[in-house]
Amino acid sequence: MFVCSGCGAELTAEVEQVALPAHAGGHSGYDVMPPSLEPKTYAVIPEPSGWPWRRWADIENADEVAEARGIFAPVGSLSFAAPGAVLIGPGDAVGTVLIPDRCDGSCCGLDGRDGPNLACTQCGRPVATLTDDCGYWREARFEADAVRRLGGDTEPADEGKDEDWDAVGDGHLADPAGTGPIRQERHDRWCPRWEMAAGSMLAHIAAASGGRPVDVPDGLLAAMFRRTLARLLPAPGSRQAYRRDVKRLAVVGPGRPADVPGAGKGAAVIALVPRHPRTGRTWQPPTRTGLHATVPVDTEIWRFLAFAPPVPATWRSARGTVRDGVERDHPLPQRPAYPFRPYEDPFLATLARLPQVREPWLRARYDRLRQRRTFEALGLLDDFALTP
Repeated sequence: MFVCSGCGAELTAEVEQVALPAHAGGHSGYDVMPPSLEPKTYAVIPEPSGWPWRRWADIENADEVAEARGIFAPVGSLSFAAPGAVLIGPGDAVGTVLIPDRCDGSCCGLDGRDGPNLACTQCGRPVATLTDDCGYWREARFEADAVRRLGGDTEPADEGKDEDWDAVGDGHLADPAGTGPIRQERHDRWCPRWEMAAGSMLAHIAAASGGRPVDVPDGLLAAMFRRTLARLLPAPGSRQAYRRDVKRLAVVGPGRPADVPGAGKGAAVIALVPRHPRTGRTWQPPTRTGLHATVPVDTEIWRFLAFAPPVPATWRSARGTVRDGVERDHPLPQRPAYPFRPYEDPFLATLARLPQVREPWLRARYDRLRQRRTFEALGLLDDFALTP
């Protein structure tokens, strides 16, 4: 539970800390989005977030200021709020009231552009920013200096307690509540949570590649990354690629076979590994033999990749004998009518925070994508057209 640091009034329900999800604070189209966190949970945003913002061009010695925060490439703007804001779902906020002159938004709700728009009912102090406009994940972000935590155990992020990796690797928990890559309410569309998480994962993959090809296994991973990586990196079978330079993508972690596919056979492996759902720590393999780098993945998504039945590569039946891998259901289950596309915003935000973005080849792609994102809303350029 969190209380107002000014008067001590209760401002949240009883909540338990979880890892900050990759999609928190994100934006996806114009649909009404669900809360970014499950009920009765909260997450801490470690770096400054939210209002007030300052544009990169207006910040003196912006490169040095950003690098001190772990940002290694120019971004549109930097937040100058206090670090450590507390994020909850709107339904877990209590004892707050809207501030009428701070309720601007773009369409169907609030987007937080004017700073904190929720005040403590008891003392009137601005304490949080509610975001619920269309396309935004619904969140209430409490300012770090406006609330204090009341009771509870030591923060798991500090002590690392209760990291039950066996539970993380329990394949029976894969996709427990419809967390697969296809939207449950609209089967013709990909899940935006997956698209946002894939953007962050893609940044880690690109950084770990060193500009060399990445071999992606068939199935869901191919649908998620093969098309985009083909625009970012040389293809594994291209003239620019030597066999010894090719890296392989694999799902690795608790409950998975100890023998990593491709490891020790001349190709370094980029391993997709889970982040602990409570602490946010990345799972570490007992041995790094054959592993080139690890890519952190939210637990629910990692479980699905690791244990859920594969998505069939063929989506329509064939004449004559039905071959293996061809769906037999009638009518066939609905599938998205367009290719999977990692979101650019999480890709850029994550890549800017990886030191590898300083490498000339990756910085060139980062700068080019930032420039093209400015025009994408006008429909002038294709997504991820990064090939020089």
